[in-house]
Amino acid sequence: MTLLRLFVRRLGSIAIIFVAACLLRSQTSTAPSASEDPKRIDQIWQKASSKYDDARSALLNEIDQADHQGPFRPDWESLQTYEAPAWYRDAKFGIFIHWGAYSVPAFGSEWYPRLMYVNGSPEYKHHLEKYGSQDKFGYKDFIPMFKAEHFDAAAWAELFKKAGAKYVVPVAEHHDGFAMYDSGLSDWTVVKMGPHRDTTGELAKAVRAVGLHFGVSSHRVEHNFFLGPGRTFPSDVNDPQYAMFYGPAHSWLMNPPGTPLNNDFTYVSSEWTNDWLARSAELVKKYEPDIVYFDWWIGQPSIRLNLTRFAAYYYNSSLKYGDHIGVINYKDYAMQDHSAVLDLERGQLGDIRPLPWQTDTSVSNKSWGYINDDTFKSPEFIVHQLIDIVSKNGNLLLNIGPRSDGTIPDEVQRVLLEVGDWLSVNGEAIYGTRPWRVYGEGPTKVTAGSFHDTENANYKPEDFRFTSKGDVLYAIGLAWPVNGEALVHSLAQSAGSSRVRSVTLLGNDSELKFDQRVDGLHLQLPAQAPAKYAYALRVTFDRAPQ
Repeated sequence: MTLLRLFVRRLGSIAIIFVAACLLRSQTSTAPSASEDPKRIDQIWQKASSKYDDARSALLNEIDQADHQGPFRPDWESLQTYEAPAWYRDAKFGIFIHWGAYSVPAFGSEWYPRLMYVNGSPEYKHHLEKYGSQDKFGYKDFIPMFKAEHFDAAAWAELFKKAGAKYVVPVAEHHDGFAMYDSGLSDWTVVKMGPHRDTTGELAKAVRAVGLHFGVSSHRVEHNFFLGPGRTFPSDVNDPQYAMFYGPAHSWLMNPPGTPLNNDFTYVSSEWTNDWLARSAELVKKYEPDIVYFDWWIGQPSIRLNLTRFAAYYYNSSLKYGDHIGVINYKDYAMQDHSAVLDLERGQLGDIRPLPWQTDTSVSNKSWGYINDDTFKSPEFIVHQLIDIVSKNGNLLLNIGPRSDGTIPDEVQRVLLEVGDWLSVNGEAIYGTRPWRVYGEGPTKVTAGSFHDTENANYKPEDFRFTSKGDVLYAIGLAWPVNGEALVHSLAQSAGSSRVRSVTLLGNDSELKFDQRVDGLHLQLPAQAPAKYAYALRVTFDRAPQ
């Protein structure tokens, strides 16, 4: 009896010591680490990711070989010979998709993974109230809740086709570091966790099956600093066992807003830039995308050399697996103007840009990913934005944010389908067109630059935008005149001007009555517009318009 009691007491002591050790380890592993040497922090991430060193090296070798097996070299002089393919210039309208584990909390925005670690932010407070402290429940704990149980790639593809889109670009990896594709360079992927399916691969197959082009978007590069706030207090970001996912999580040393990307001073290791390059190439190798969209930060000084390596690899590779060259979308100052296609986030240009460009914006106003209390743009707003962008030689990439279960909100579907209805009537004035000598006329101008997409233009009957296709001019009216009379000043009769031969209203078979005078082209419209939001006039001339 005495021996049994002694054994129990000793066992209890061991248990207490074990529990205490676990608690101590837990407190130590999640302790703040922001003050540590960034090189050491980076090395922890490197060690955690080392199991994929061979696969990464193999991809980097393939890149170096491809960089010398095609018309493009990894330098800006070579890359500036790039020209955007005709299919992309003709397409005009695409769908962007932000979908990932951040759609589980569905709060704030797709930046929830970062802001939940920023003390005092609404996301931080929300997280504490609903899920508990960040050392007990971190961002990683949302992944098992991200199941995509109702995701239907074929249904998505059919919706996008009905919306009139010609290409689809899902985010393959956002700043959170969770790969929404079958990556061979990480444990933290949608195939190995969460849904346990290659959602990007499924969508690629479905999108191509309905005749649309497929692209991928990578926001991976900013993961270098994205989870950095989690190092400033006890959280799971500090725990080395999650370093492959959360790391490196450096401190983001930002320059004042409005300065170029190359004025960023954040710590970036060569190991990180090579990992980014390998992951970018992996997307190309696995999915053969027609478009590779990059978010901000690829112009960061430490990244730029590898950016040229990627561009040459992608362009040369795309010529091997298709009959046209690929498209890279970049922002701000990240790439040389002629080397890829400029993208403006949530913004437009004030005039025609000779080189092709793109606006990416979201049908939602508050977040790119799904959140519970978002608001949405109207179909009219999207149609008007598309028209203005196309008249200035641009494309519109319109984002949606599905729920974590893979369903697309009804409000979003309604907007997409109504845009598709308008394009089914007026698409001739959009698809395959090029800019005219002026983008438009009328009193209403858009605010040029990024991040102005929620500003309503309030177009009037005097506002027109122009596109052209061969010898045909399209004059797109942005508001239906109440009296049924339209006046296009840019088509005024003058010495040397082209004489209008015929005018047809798209969606209406009969030719319109018109009178070309010195103040413009006067038209008598029918009692009712053939489509909501805007109408398009097909104008032909006795000789090609100047």
